[in-house]
Amino acid sequence: MASVARSLTSCIFCKIIKGDIPSFKLVETDFSYSFLDIGPLSKGHALIIPKDHAAKLHELPDEYLADAMPIAKKIAAAQGLENYNILQNNGRIAHQEVDHVHFHVIPKPSASDEEGLVVGWPAKKPAMDELKALHQELVDRLNKV
Repeated sequence: MASVARSLTSCIFCKIIKGDIPSFKLVETDFSYSFLDIGPLSKGHALIIPKDHAAKLHELPDEYLADAMPIAKKIAAAQGLENYNILQNNGRIAHQEVDHVHFHVIPKPSASDEEGLVVGWPAKKPAMDELKALHQELVDRLNKV
């Protein structure tokens, strides 16, 4: 098994991967474990958790990321979803509740706010010169990573 061994003993997702806590497993690979969310936003809401314990996406080895999205695609296809969200949060103020990287597959069966993810999108309108400067700064940093 991947590096669940280096997980925190208190991590609920690591306990689910190890089988210490029961779950409604959907797909398991060498790198990922997926299951139905027990507090779903809509019917079929599922979680995909990498078997490597990392709190945030940038801390996770790439092979775990490469494994997660095909599983999300498979879960969406198996449910015949036309509309759905793939969600991943990093940090408390970004709404991450469990300090273990995880992806949500959240069906959105209707336009109603009663089921599925409800998102506010407070878009900003930056000045083009600010956007240009930010672009150059990010490109410079990306070339160093």
